[in-house]
Amino acid sequence: MTYFERIRDTISGPFSPEVIRQRTSAGWQMVSIEWRRELPDSQAPTEGAFNEEIPYGLRISDDCSRLEVHPTEHQALMLMMELLVQDFSYSGIVSDLNEKGFRQRDGRPWSRVAVFNMIPRLIEVGPCFFTSEEWERRRQKFSRAKSPE
Repeated sequence: MTYFERIRDTISGPFSPEVIRQRTSAGWQMVSIEWRRELPDSQAPTEGAFNEEIPYGLRISDDCSRLEVHPTEHQALMLMMELLVQDFSYSGIVSDLNEKGFRQRDGRPWSRVAVFNMIPRLIEVGPCFFTSEEWERRRQKFSRAKSPE
């Protein structure tokens, strides 16, 4: 296994190509460059601007002071979690979501990649789901459906 050492140079003055020559001669490879600029006042974000995506399953409350559960997205997450626990394939989960009318936030039907990309979100909300009354009702319903009578 190859191991890499990484360092980060913070530039406090004008950039000098000499830095690149020195690092390269010492065996370093450039892997990224980060740029920044000061925004003009006309482009500056407004006070309190939220520039992160709202997590799937949540929405901004009517009073804009907090995040709250988005009922439809929450149901879609619940269904995904339920089907994953039942060991459904991604294709099976996609079919079930789309057949039940659930759509991604942008209105497109679900795909295997989109469901796969939801895994980190499901891991994040999983502990809340597993302790909820709704999850317990679903689990009991599933257990009754699987038991041979």
